[in-house]
Amino acid sequence: MVAAKVTSKGQITIPKEVRERMGIQPGDQLEFVEAEGLYHLKKRIDESPFNKWWGYLKHLEGQDVDELVREMRGH
Repeated sequence: MVAAKVTSKGQITIPKEVRERMGIQPGDQLEFVEAEGLYHLKKRIDESPFNKWWGYLKHLEGQDVDELVREMRGH
């Protein structure tokens, strides 16, 4: 179990092990979600991780899909 101490200002330091496992970086926002009397810590992800790939294959637009697959397979 990993624990953190609350300061007099209500602040905590998230242990390094937890930050690394959750991928928490400076500036990230966290949510405290209540469910069945327990609180869960959740990293807020506003943007889809797939957005960076949007339009990645635009240069192939209009080409025959079967032909592209054949080329990729080397046939």
